[in-house]
Amino acid sequence: MTLKSLFRWIANPIFSLSLFLTFTLSLLSCNPDRIKQTDQLKQEMDDKKIKRITNIELTETVDAWGEQIVQVVQNELTNKLKAGGSAAALCQLEQLPKTAALAKRYALNIDLLGAQDVQNTKLSAKEREVLDAYLYNAEQKLPQQSNIQRIADTLYVYNAAVPTENLICKTCFGDQKQPLALWRLVFSKREVIRRMNGKKK
Repeated sequence: MTLKSLFRWIANPIFSLSLFLTFTLSLLSCNPDRIKQTDQLKQEMDDKKIKRITNIELTETVDAWGEQIVQVVQNELTNKLKAGGSAAALCQLEQLPKTAALAKRYALNIDLLGAQDVQNTKLSAKEREVLDAYLYNAEQKLPQQSNIQRIADTLYVYNAAVPTENLICKTCFGDQKQPLALWRLVFSKREVIRRMNGKKK
């Protein structure tokens, strides 16, 4: 083969593509962690892209997800309490596989709060004010409605009260002066956007 024909062979697009693919595959096969890092980098880059999702859309999504999740979790906890499970553990949301699976799926925290949490300093001042309003409504026997709060523009907190006559409220908080059971679902804004964009693709 002459030097001229060798250059012509190397300049062939098919050869160039084959050479590139062979080189890339050999690099990846030598370092499988590189694939993981590439996926993580792609995810980070996707997260940093401008998201065409409005605050109204975010709030509506959190509201819809919150309502569905509370229904599933409340049913699971009620059924477990009826079956005679450990009330102490169940009221701490332990031994609830569906609840744990939902928390993982939506990357959120699920808590069951009571009247004593009005003084809980682990909650933001805004959350304690909302909880105090739920407590007042319970004392006055006023209707309770679900509520969504934005915390520091990074979190969405969905609250929904458990009916006073419900087994959850009676079992977990029945010994309090004013029984109150309130679901607290904490969504990460970033994770909500990520899942919403995943559905749009």
